[in-house]
Amino acid sequence: MSAAFDAVASARRTLAIETEALSAMAAGLGPSFAEAVETLFACKGRIVCTGMGKSGHVARKIAATLASTGSPAMFVHPAEASHGDLGMIGADDTVLALSRSGDVRELADVIAYANRFAIPLIAITVNATSQLGAAANILLQLPDAPEATGEVNAPTTSTTLQIALGDALAVALLERRGFTPKDFHVFHPGGKLGAMLRTVGDLMHRLEEAPLVGEATPMPEAIRVMTERRLGIVGVTGPDGALIGVVTDGDLRRNFHGLETRSVGEVMTRNFKSVTAETLAGEAARMMNESRITVLFVVKDGRPVGVLHVHDVLGAGVV
Repeated sequence: MSAAFDAVASARRTLAIETEALSAMAAGLGPSFAEAVETLFACKGRIVCTGMGKSGHVARKIAATLASTGSPAMFVHPAEASHGDLGMIGADDTVLALSRSGDVRELADVIAYANRFAIPLIAITVNATSQLGAAANILLQLPDAPEATGEVNAPTTSTTLQIALGDALAVALLERRGFTPKDFHVFHPGGKLGAMLRTVGDLMHRLEEAPLVGEATPMPEAIRVMTERRLGIVGVTGPDGALIGVVTDGDLRRNFHGLETRSVGEVMTRNFKSVTAETLAGEAARMMNESRITVLFVVKDGRPVGVLHVHDVLGAGVV
């Protein structure tokens, strides 16, 4: 029990140290951060993230986050840059370099290359007077907070700050671009997240498969159409082609007696749910779940363009 208690106490101490450092960094953000965001937003090429050691691992993560949220980015290893990879950095790029100390020998060639070709250099470092800090066009200075490892001084707090600041840049750029979930889906087509971000138009049955009848259609004919299309619903269109109602299995049960002598207009539900082809599949799934329905008509300018069944959503892995 004492060992478990010590482990928990150690974890809490680590998190407290890093939380304090994060709060200090947040309080210290100012014009240089805003300038960095605008510089990255204006970048016509790619954001080249670089760093050595643990900072390099963080730089890779930042590059991946930026790329997945609409800002073209890549990682360049500073040691490899000195052996030919500097050619990967173009005149329209912006360099985002990470180093706690700012005096990492392997970064020297990247710094010199950026300065030589007037490539914007944004530095994330603790030391403003370091080689990196002094050479940077924009300095994002990290607080000189203690590492959670104490005297061992292994990178912990400093890398947490780097990751968090990278996330802050990515989110600010995302918002600056007006990046939407639909945009995000372009970069994340696979997996659960990709499924949730697919649109209704990706999954729906097209118009030619949609069960549609007119308001004056006798109910026996409407039931035949519903049975043939096997979607558990019939859409009802007006003279102008607009969707004015639906007949569901529930409507059939509620109006069972005398159904054979009635018209669709007498039975249909006029207050129905619908979506557009641009609606996210995840949102359509939520609507069906909350309304306890299994089918939604897809409309454009009030006219039906398709039908979405809950099985289409389940089959795509949305829920």
